[in-house]
Amino acid sequence: MLVDNLEKINQDIRLACQKVSRSGNDVTMIAVTKSVGNDTAKELAELGIENMAENRVDKLLDKKMALKSFSSIKWHLIGNLQRRKVKSIINEIDYFHALDSLKLAEEIQKRAEQQICCFVEVNVTGEESKHGFRSDEVLDFILQLADFDKIKVVGLMTMAPLDASEQVLHEVFSQLKKLQTAINNQHLSFAPCTELSMGMSNDFPIAIEEGATFVRIGTAIFRGA
Repeated sequence: MLVDNLEKINQDIRLACQKVSRSGNDVTMIAVTKSVGNDTAKELAELGIENMAENRVDKLLDKKMALKSFSSIKWHLIGNLQRRKVKSIINEIDYFHALDSLKLAEEIQKRAEQQICCFVEVNVTGEESKHGFRSDEVLDFILQLADFDKIKVVGLMTMAPLDASEQVLHEVFSQLKKLQTAINNQHLSFAPCTELSMGMSNDFPIAIEEGATFVRIGTAIFRGA
């Protein structure tokens, strides 16, 4: 079942890319394994999946230990991170998708032993239940990171409303793409901002059409498995 689901997802990624004349190689699928155990995550690794994500620190550390023989896996922390947990996780991940405050950035700068690839979290729709900066706050925040040599802002991340229409999804994702382009055009060495982490199981084809380079897929991989 995992094989079939992965093939369907990869086909959907290819079709979405073709629709807007993008290469399928432009998009990285991250397997979000928060709903499955270590054995299932290991099955994914055996099938060649090399990008895995968790939204909780303890779960990521546990899975990374269980899959330590798969040295090519890149680990993504996609959940919001409490400052008190930075020390235990920041040197165990390859990407952090939810940088949402200057105080968190300061803690990462203090604890990281090497440069961490970070996505700045953007609350495009202004939902009170979501973390992240408003669109008009993002550039000012990024400029404050100029001297943080342990943080590299590789891109922006957002989550669209769960019940959004296709039209709203297109609008949300296209707004983030415009913001990413504007920051990329600043040519900041510490914030190249070339990437967009957006799109999940229910909306990733639309996110890809609007420019996503990383899509975070969980439910669609494990459906029926």
